[in-house]
Amino acid sequence: MSLSVGVRAQASDPLLQDSFRVGSEGGALCQAQSATGDPAARTMFDRAWTLVCRDAARPVGQVYALRQGSADPDTGLLDRLNASRKVAVECSAAGSATLPQIGAALIRNCTGSLGAYRIVTVKRGKTLYAVQGYAAYASALDLGLRSVMAGRIVPGKVDIATVGNNDTGFARLQAATLDPQIVMAEGYRRNASGNYAEAAEFFDSLTDRLARDPDAHRLTPAERTNRAHEYLVNRGLQLSNLGLFDQADAAFAKARAVATGDAVQLRLRRNFEAMHHINQRDLQGALAILDRPLTGSGNGLEQGDEVVTLTPEVAAEMSSGVSQARALGVRQDTVLTPVERAAIIDAQAQQLRGTILRLSGQPGPAREVLGKALASAVAIRDGRVTSITRLRAQLLGEIGLTFEAEGNFGQAESQLDQSVALLGAQYPETVALNGARARLGAFLVRRGRSEDALQVYRGIMASALGNRATLTGMANQLQPYFALLARDIPQRPELAADLFTASQMLVRPGAADTLEQLSRELSAGDGEAARLFRQSVSLSRDIERGRIALAQLRQAAETDATLGQQVAQAQAEVDQLATDQANTLAALAAYPQYRAVSPQVLTLAEMQATLKPGEGYFKLAQLGDALYALWIDGAGATGYRLAAGAGDVAQKVAALRETISIDVNGAQTTYALDVPMARSLYLDLFGPVEPRLAAVRHLIFEPDGAMLQLPVNLLIAGQKGVDAYQARVAQGGDEFDFRGIEWLGRDHAVSTALSARAFRDARAAAPSNAAQSYIGFGDNAPLAGPRLTASTRGVLADAGADDCGWSPMQWNRPIPATELREAAQAIGGQGSELVTGAAFTDEAVTGRRDLDSFRILHFATHGLVTPPHPGCPARPALLTSFASDKASDGLLQFGEIFDLRLNADLVVLSACDTAGAAGVETTRAAGLSGGGGALDGLVRAFIGAGSRSVIASHWPAPEDYHATERLMAGLFAAAPDQPVAEALRQAQVKLMDDPETSHPFYWSGFAIIGDGARPLIARR
Repeated sequence: MSLSVGVRAQASDPLLQDSFRVGSEGGALCQAQSATGDPAARTMFDRAWTLVCRDAARPVGQVYALRQGSADPDTGLLDRLNASRKVAVECSAAGSATLPQIGAALIRNCTGSLGAYRIVTVKRGKTLYAVQGYAAYASALDLGLRSVMAGRIVPGKVDIATVGNNDTGFARLQAATLDPQIVMAEGYRRNASGNYAEAAEFFDSLTDRLARDPDAHRLTPAERTNRAHEYLVNRGLQLSNLGLFDQADAAFAKARAVATGDAVQLRLRRNFEAMHHINQRDLQGALAILDRPLTGSGNGLEQGDEVVTLTPEVAAEMSSGVSQARALGVRQDTVLTPVERAAIIDAQAQQLRGTILRLSGQPGPAREVLGKALASAVAIRDGRVTSITRLRAQLLGEIGLTFEAEGNFGQAESQLDQSVALLGAQYPETVALNGARARLGAFLVRRGRSEDALQVYRGIMASALGNRATLTGMANQLQPYFALLARDIPQRPELAADLFTASQMLVRPGAADTLEQLSRELSAGDGEAARLFRQSVSLSRDIERGRIALAQLRQAAETDATLGQQVAQAQAEVDQLATDQANTLAALAAYPQYRAVSPQVLTLAEMQATLKPGEGYFKLAQLGDALYALWIDGAGATGYRLAAGAGDVAQKVAALRETISIDVNGAQTTYALDVPMARSLYLDLFGPVEPRLAAVRHLIFEPDGAMLQLPVNLLIAGQKGVDAYQARVAQGGDEFDFRGIEWLGRDHAVSTALSARAFRDARAAAPSNAAQSYIGFGDNAPLAGPRLTASTRGVLADAGADDCGWSPMQWNRPIPATELREAAQAIGGQGSELVTGAAFTDEAVTGRRDLDSFRILHFATHGLVTPPHPGCPARPALLTSFASDKASDGLLQFGEIFDLRLNADLVVLSACDTAGAAGVETTRAAGLSGGGGALDGLVRAFIGAGSRSVIASHWPAPEDYHATERLMAGLFAAAPDQPVAEALRQAQVKLMDDPETSHPFYWSGFAIIGDGARPLIARR
C-alpha cells in the first residue's frame, strides 16, 4: 500500500524545480536532472541540468543557464564547461546555425577521449544557454536545451541508439548517476507509484551513494542516524509492497532499533508500518499501530528560529504524485512550521485510519475521519502546498467509496470525478492519475455502466502505452477491467483485442526481455551493427558488475584504510567502461534499426499475422486470485476468466508435481499420477476453447502463475482414457501404466512462449548461419572415490555442505556420453564435436572462441538449480569436470553462461530442473536487472548468450529405463526440416506407449522455450 503525502510549496516555474523527460515519443528515453548536487555547476552556472539516457551508464550531456552582463557571452564559457565536464576536449571554432524552435545558435564540434562531442550556445536577453554532450545524442541535447529555454517540456523525438533495456535497468542507471540526495526521493516516488522493482534499485543503491557523497561527511551524527532510519523504513515498505513480508518485518525491526528522536521519522515509521499491516490484510494490527503513542525524545517537535526545513528525501517522498517523467530531483525550497509538518504527516495517518474503517464496513465513521484529514490537509498554506495533491485526491476517492457503501451513488461519483480532475490538472498522465481513473472505472463497472468504464480503462491503457509503463503496480485495481472484458467477449468478440493489450503489460519473466534483446541483435545480421549492439549489452553488464564490486570495496574500506588505492582503481575501471559504452552507443547510432524503440506490446492483428496455419496461441494472465486466458488462432481470438482461481490452480499444480517427482527422506520418489486432477486442470484451462484447440497441431503456450512450473503437455485432453485407466486400476491393474491416456502432448506439439512480443521477435529472427552442426558436452570426470550410478540428473538431496556448497559426491555420478554420441551421429553433417571426460571443464567451455560456429549445443550433465539447503540462494549451474592444473571449479555458472558467445538455433539442457529460477543475487552478480522467477535461470542465461531457443526440464531428468537418453535419441532422429517441437512430440509419444516409461515423469519434463516451429536440422 503506497499512500503518501506532500509538502512542496507552489513554485513559480515547476520545470526549474523538477527534472523533466526529454522526448515524448516511445516513452522516456532520456531525463534531464537538475544538477543541484554538483558543486561545480552550482558555482559556475545559475542553473544546471544533467542529461541521462537509457542504456548509457554515464550522463550524455549537460544543459546550463548563465545570467550575463554586457560582456561577451562567450567569455570564459569554455573554461567553465571544461571545469564542469572534468574531461578536456578539443573544439573547433564556433559556427553559426539555426536550430528548430531555438533560432540562431553557435555550434562547436569537439573531439577527445569522450569521442565526438558537441557544444551549442544561445543568447537570449541577459541569459546565456549552453548544452554540451556526445554528438550522437544531438537530438536529445537540442530538445533538452529547447525545454530549458521555453521553461516547459517541449515535445519532440529523441533519435538515439538504444539496446532496449527495461525500466528497471534505466532506474538502476539513474540510481547510480543522480545526485545522492535525490536517490532516496526517487525510491520513495517509485514505491508510492507501484513501481516496486524500480524502487528497489534506488533503495539498494542508497547506502553506497551516501557513503561517497562528499556532503554526507558533513552531516551531524543525528542527521546520519535519521537518514539511516529513513532508508530502513522505506526499504521495509518497499519489501512489503512486493509481498516479501518476512523481510519487511526484519527491516522495520532494524528501524525500531535506530535511536532516532526526530518527530518526522517517528511519524513516517508509524505510517509505513501501518501500511505494511494493511498490505497483509491485518486491519486491526494497522489500527493498533496508528493508535500507539509516539515514543522517543522527538515526540515534541524540534524547531530552530521557529521554522523547520524538510530534507529533500522527505519532501520528495511526500510529492509521490509527481510522474516519473517530470519529478526527478524535486527539491524542498520552502520552510514549514513544525505544526505544518506534523499536520501533513498526521493527515496521512488519518487517511489510513479512515481507509481501515471503510474496509471494516464502517462507512459513516470512515467518512468523518477522512473529512477531517482532508480539512487539515487543505488548511495548510491555504491549500498552496501542491505536493499534497495526491493525498487530497486519495482522500476524495476514499470519501467517494464511503458514499457508495451507503448507496449515495451520485455523491460517490462526484467525489471520484474530483479526485481524477485534481490529479489530471496537477500531474497529467501519471501513475497516480491512472490509479484514480482505475478507481472510477471500478465504480462504473459496479454500477453496470460498461461503456463508460471501458472508456476510462482504455484511457489508462493509452496513457501507460504512451509512457512505456507497465500495469504491475496497478494489477489489483485493474481486476474489474479484466473481468468486464472477459464477461462481454462472448457477445463482443472485438474486446479480445483490449484483453490482449492489457495482458501484455503485466509482469513477465526477465528472460522475455533478454530474448527481445537477442532478436534485435540478430536483426542486423553478422555485420558491424550486430557487433556494436552486443558489445554495448556486454559493457552494460560489465559496468553493473563493476559497480557491485566497487560497492563491496567501499564497504570494506570503511574498516581497512589500506584499500583506498583499490577503491580508486575500481572506480577508474568503471568510469572507463562507461566511456567505452558511450562511444559504442555513439557508433551504434549510425544504424537506423537501433535508433527505433520496439513497441511495448503487439496488436491482436500483429499476433495473428505471426501465427502459421495450424497454430494456436494460448496466454494466461494472473491478477490476484483471478486467472484470465486468451486464445488466438487464424480464425480470430477469444478470452475468458478461468472458473478456477489462481490458488486452486496452484494447488493442482503442486499436487501433480508431487506425484511426478518429490524428495522423500532424501530419495527422489515418483507416485502414480493423479489422472482425474490432470484432466480437471485441462478443463480449467482449455475447456472453453476445446474445439479450437483440437483444430490446431502446434500449441504455443504462454504461462503465468503456477503454470510456469508445469509442462502443459501432461494435461489430459479426453475423458475416455481417464475412465479406462480408472477401471483398469480398480480391477488390480498397474497404476503406473498410463497407456491409452489422451495426453495433450500426444496430438499437439507444444512451444513455451516468454511473451507475445518475444515470441514474435524470435520467430522473425534469421536462423543461425553457423558452419558446424552440433557440439555436445557431458560425462564429467569423477572425483576420487566410488563412481556412482545416477537415477536422475539433479541434486543429491540434502547432501550439500552447511555453507550452501554442493556435495563432492555430485561429481561422482557422471552422465554417460551415450546420448551425445547418438545425437552427433544422427545429425551428421559437417563439424560435429564431443567434449567429454576431463576435457569437459567450465574453463574449456568459457575459453572457447568458436562456440558461435555451432547451430546446436547439447549439455548432458547434472543441473544444479535447486539450492542444496532451504534458505540458500538459487545459483543455477551445470556440473562440469574439475581440472587439477587450472582454476576450473567444476561448475558452469549462470554468469559464465551469459558471457558465452553463441549463434545457436537451439541449446539442449539435458539435465535437472533447468527451467528453474535464478536468485536475485545471482542475477545481479551477472549484471542483469529484473527477473528472478521461473524460466529466468539457465534458460535466460543461454538466451542471453545467443541461443534462439532452449530445451529445458521442469524436474530431475530420469535415468531409469534410459528414459532421457531415449528421449534425446528420438529428438535427434528428426527428419530434415522437421520442426523441433514436432520432433520432440514424436520422441515423447514413443515413451508414452512404453508401459515402463508411460508415466509423465519420464517423457513430459522437457519443454521448448522459444519457437518450436523452427527446424531442428535445416537443409543446407
